Amino acid sequence: MNVALWIIAGLLASAALAGGVKKLIQPKAKLAASGWAWVEDFSAGPVKAIGALEILAAVGLILPAVVDIAPVLVPWAAVGLVLLMVGAIVTHVRRHEAQVVVVNVALLTVAAFIAWGRFGPESFTS
Repeated sequence: MNVALWIIAGLLASAALAGGVKKLIQPKAKLAASGWAWVEDFSAGPVKAIGALEILAAVGLILPAVVDIAPVLVPWAAVGLVLLMVGAIVTHVRRHEAQVVVVNVALLTVAAFIAWGRFGPESFTS
C-alpha cells in the first residue's frame, strides 16, 4: 500500500503542479481563452492564489516525506487539495459545467485516499 500511495501522490502532485504553474504564469485572459472559463468569475489575484496553493500542495505531497522533515505535512497537503477541489466543484456546479465536475471529484477522491492512507494505515509516524 505504501508504494501505491507514493505513486498516486506523485501523479496527483504532478497534476497539481502543472495546473498551479499554468495559473501563476499565464494571464487570466489567456486562461479563459484556453478553455478555463471559470477564471472569468474571479479577479487575477484569486486565480494566482489558487495556483500558488496548488503548487504548495504538490510540494507538500512529496517533499516532506522525501527529506524526512515533518512528513506529517503530506496528509495535510492532501487535505488542502481536498478543500481546493471542494471549492472547484462548487464553482463548476454554479457555472453548470458538469464535465469538469467529474474531473474535480476524481482529484478530490484521490487526495482523500492519500490523506486517509497517510493519516491511517501507512502513516509516516507509525
